[in-house]
Amino acid sequence: MSELRYVEIKDIPAENIHILGRMGKQRQPLPIFFNGGGVEVVVTGSELWIELETESDFQEMWVAVEINGAFIARQMLLPGEHSICLFRSMDPAASKRVRIYRELQAMNDDEVVNLLVKGFKLNGEFKSVPKYERKLEFIGDSITSGEGSYGAFEDVDWIAMYMSASVNYATMTAKALSADYHLISQGGWGVFVGWDNDVRHNLPSVYEKVCGLANGDRNKALGAADEYDFDSWQPDAIIVNLGTNDATSFDQAEFVNPDDGKTYKMRRNPDGSRNREDELKIVGAVENFLTMLRKHSPKAHIVWCYGMLGCDLNLVITEGMNRYKEKTNDQNIAFFQLPNTKMDTYGSHMHPGRKSHENASKELVDYLKTKLNWE
Repeated sequence: MSELRYVEIKDIPAENIHILGRMGKQRQPLPIFFNGGGVEVVVTGSELWIELETESDFQEMWVAVEINGAFIARQMLLPGEHSICLFRSMDPAASKRVRIYRELQAMNDDEVVNLLVKGFKLNGEFKSVPKYERKLEFIGDSITSGEGSYGAFEDVDWIAMYMSASVNYATMTAKALSADYHLISQGGWGVFVGWDNDVRHNLPSVYEKVCGLANGDRNKALGAADEYDFDSWQPDAIIVNLGTNDATSFDQAEFVNPDDGKTYKMRRNPDGSRNREDELKIVGAVENFLTMLRKHSPKAHIVWCYGMLGCDLNLVITEGMNRYKEKTNDQNIAFFQLPNTKMDTYGSHMHPGRKSHENASKELVDYLKTKLNWE
């Protein structure tokens, strides 16, 4: 076998590497902020290694590898520098399309977690990566973070091992449509409020940053808190899957916000129905988020998906969408009902399992093909 040579990410020509997920300005080493984010290359040679560095506290980093579109492996990375063999002893003359990506969501409650890609070691050559003509952005909560997509039904630990981008309706949909994708998601967060009535935990509040979910000085230095350059990547469609945690908040205890000392609680009426004033907070949040999305992506089709863990807020979400439509006359938005997760399609932690994600992806693929006239 010929000797391996090391190539830093910054020295790989742009046409020979595709970066998955939102990016800031830093390229060496390359920060990977979101689940599904990573790098894709096409190489010849018999052997390929990747050089990574990761930090973590409680939740370890997990990554997954695909070769020629087929899932090969996923593994935990403990803190430190890692040299990982992606393949060896393969036909040196054949071109191999290799994708390695982050499984773990951005961790809002762990300031230490990060993943850096430094470079590759190979004994072949980099080839051009075919360009993606389609682009999809997914915005969501634990469902879009793939929580529970791995693990047995009885597994209830909230740990990184059970989160994924590899078994995920979003990446399944992108792959089926041969599309590039961005995933922006956080378990427990909503469009207005988190599952536990924490009003700070809403996706619109962090959407305009490169990765507003990643806190701490280290992530700030990597560019996570910078304003995101929306012109750098314009999606054909934006798929929002939020509302599950907003619905859950009505049945949780009140929350005292340490930032302002105030108590917050989404209320139910004595008869068990939702308090109308609190419903309207979600209605307003939906309307405002659609306004924000349209500001940054003027041509994208926006589809609000909901239903993989119940459909309690169907009317509330569509009321917010209708209010937005009435004010703007924007007809390039739609509501799409996803199939609910049934007992035989649950994964771990009472979240959608592989079959549920596959069912949702199939419905969403059919919808997007029809709506966007994609073959």
